Amino acid sequence: VQLQASGGGLVQAGGSLRLSCAASGRAFSLGMGWFRQAPGKERDFVAAISGRGSRTNYADSVKGRFTISRDSAKNTVYLQMNNLKVEDTAVYYCAADKTQGYSVYESAYDSWGQGTLVTVSS
Repeated sequence: VQLQASGGGLVQAGGSLRLSCAASGRAFSLGMGWFRQAPGKERDFVAAISGRGSRTNYADSVKGRFTISRDSAKNTVYLQMNNLKVEDTAVYYCAADKTQGYSVYESAYDSWGQGTLVTVSS
């Protein structure tokens, strides 16, 4: 399973970005997640979506602002980020679950993309 994340960049607080994660191989029958790692901090869960796309999970800090979705035809998972805050600044990673689940735990994921940097300025 190979994952390629893209879409990061510099945005002002209150703005929006959409991250994409292109998946190859069997990844597209699996649950997918987004995690992020801010400078000097551990990597944290952001959002996850089940293999069929029918169920999602979000960190409390992003609920109501971020939306995870997937497009099976394009083998791509998206993270739409609205009303961005300075504290959202981080490297964002997409990951493929070992199953069709939508776990919040890193241990459930065994394939990771390279990360894309999101910087939110005040």
